[in-house]
Amino acid sequence: MNKSIGNYRWTICSLVFFATTVNYLDRVVISLLKGDLEKEFNWTETDYSNLVVVFQSAYALGMLGAGRLVDKLGSKMGYALSLTAWSIVGILTALAKTTFGFGVARAALGLSEAGNFPAAIKTTAEWFPKKERALATGIFNSGTNVGAILAPLSVPYIAEYMGWQWAFILTGATGVIWLVLWLTIYESPQTNKRVSAEELAYIRSDRDEQLIEEQSGHEKVSWTRLLTYRQTWAFVLGKMLTDPIWWFYLFWLPAFLKAQYGITGTDAALPVAIVYTIASVGSIFGGWLPLNFIKKGMPVFKARKTSMLLYAICAVPVVFAQYLGSMGLWLAVLSIGFAASAHQAWSANIFTTVSDMFPKKAVASVTGIGGMAGGFGGIIISSLAGKLFDHYKGLGHIETGYYIMFIICGVAYLLAWGLMHLLVPKHRMVDLSEQAGPAKVSPVA
Repeated sequence: MNKSIGNYRWTICSLVFFATTVNYLDRVVISLLKGDLEKEFNWTETDYSNLVVVFQSAYALGMLGAGRLVDKLGSKMGYALSLTAWSIVGILTALAKTTFGFGVARAALGLSEAGNFPAAIKTTAEWFPKKERALATGIFNSGTNVGAILAPLSVPYIAEYMGWQWAFILTGATGVIWLVLWLTIYESPQTNKRVSAEELAYIRSDRDEQLIEEQSGHEKVSWTRLLTYRQTWAFVLGKMLTDPIWWFYLFWLPAFLKAQYGITGTDAALPVAIVYTIASVGSIFGGWLPLNFIKKGMPVFKARKTSMLLYAICAVPVVFAQYLGSMGLWLAVLSIGFAASAHQAWSANIFTTVSDMFPKKAVASVTGIGGMAGGFGGIIISSLAGKLFDHYKGLGHIETGYYIMFIICGVAYLLAWGLMHLLVPKHRMVDLSEQAGPAKVSPVA
């Protein structure tokens, strides 16, 4: 890239990273307070899994509406509305007095947090050419890890010294800082005075994308129409099979440490933080690798799919996490951390496939559809986990439940990659100006 071209798009990327960090910080608070809340509200493993399912159900449904809302309102207002809502809900969770109250709060949090990724992916598509999108996505997606790192390093201590209610209040309040920065700084590339003509031309340098953008017009595209494309279903199935694995790590890692090693409260802070520190490396590397392939002459879509296959293979060793865990805490932590890193690398690329294949006006909607599918996949995994753990806990062998779950975690990515490849073996961007119908169900070259 010409050195005279500015880098304001990376400022925007840093704001999306910040929002994603806040999103996950608010999301994982409950997993770190599980022990305290179990004592106060007499929760079983199934009770906790039900709360996770409530969050995921609302998140899945919210994804569908959030994607449409972000496409309609635009990145700036859609993102601001979503983050404001989930920050308020996070703070109000401190008022919950019953398990039902927590269920209502978690449903509201899931519904409002659903806007983050559709808005983030749409923003990235608007601000980055295709070859840089996986790297930009990897950077902002590493905010999920930073949020998950900051949570164990702060939440248990806040709960211990100030009470669990303050953990929800203080983490929820962090969104106010982002909101001020976002509303002050963000404008679209076309209207932002800080963006030079050279940088704008670079952002819009994908000729095939610009041609289809011009042809597709500005009218809304229905969900029914989007579901006629194989590209949509490739993303949907990829998210449905792999998102639940991240949900499992996110909500059950502290429980695994407690069940396997008796580690709770502040003692869990370091191992949990290490897992997500390792994962953050995978997120950024996951975006860098396809960019490196592209620089060496590999076509963008091939670079994306080759990278995703490598990440899917890297997820497999987690099937041994339970076995390694019996040999020592840190072997289990490293094994799960490596798998979480593979997931984040995968995630950086699967999100980018949407902006590779769809015009910008449909990106948030397709992301929302896939996010909904991922949420429903998470519901299945969380329900299964709760029942497995209660069953084997009753038999005195809860470790068997974790062994089964880690096998599922290890094979999910290869299955997802295979289905995505079958649906979209070659790249062609969807032309929404084409007439819908049976002949256009799969516009794949």
